[in-house]
Amino acid sequence: MFFKGNSKSEKRKVGDELSHVAFIMDGNGRWATKRSLPREMGHSAGAQTFKKIVRYCGDIGIKVVTVYAFSTENWGRPEKEVRSIMNLLDDYIKTAEESNEENNIQYVFLGDKSALAPELRDKANKLEELTKNNKLLLNIALNYGGRAEIVHAVNALMAEGKTKITEEDISSHLYTAHCPDPDLIIRTGCELRLSNFLMWQSAYSELYFTDVLWPDFNESEVDKAINEFYKRTRRFGKISK
Repeated sequence: MFFKGNSKSEKRKVGDELSHVAFIMDGNGRWATKRSLPREMGHSAGAQTFKKIVRYCGDIGIKVVTVYAFSTENWGRPEKEVRSIMNLLDDYIKTAEESNEENNIQYVFLGDKSALAPELRDKANKLEELTKNNKLLLNIALNYGGRAEIVHAVNALMAEGKTKITEEDISSHLYTAHCPDPDLIIRTGCELRLSNFLMWQSAYSELYFTDVLWPDFNESEVDKAINEFYKRTRRFGKISK
């Protein structure tokens, strides 16, 4: 179960029923605009929040964290903003590699990496290989779209000669085949939709929406979402006992 402490110094742990939490990290641009700052500054602030939240999730016992870092549609944003996001990702990969032994995080990039700059793609592949035996699993959805992922899985199955495809076949060919579906999906920044994120995997995920913009999201906000999760009854289409 999840223990809610009265101070940050108190130990909090989640139970087995909450092993995978996914985040739609929304609101960086609006956070910057509200402060009359360039949108790039919002992404920089959001990157710091991302590091803090991943660390906290590991501390409270969450085994798998997935973050929506860059969607297939995000390429349509201004070139300067896209470049800033990619530079932040490049910096993060470097830091992750340097702190590998300390953090013990396994990194997996979900999505089509072929659209990335070759140097960045090579760094992402290298980080995946370097950390493949680490404990905490962090999925970073990069050039990712839920519909494109399903199409990719079906095409892979067809290439294998499959003529009749089951749900299990598709699940085993998704980018997330290495981990369980998310128990809880948290979206920050006011919007009430999934925005093409984990469309297949979210079928029975609990959804939690907050008006807090991602750069302002903190450990207490994670606690609120998890406490809400434990108030819900997950029936998976069945009747409660």
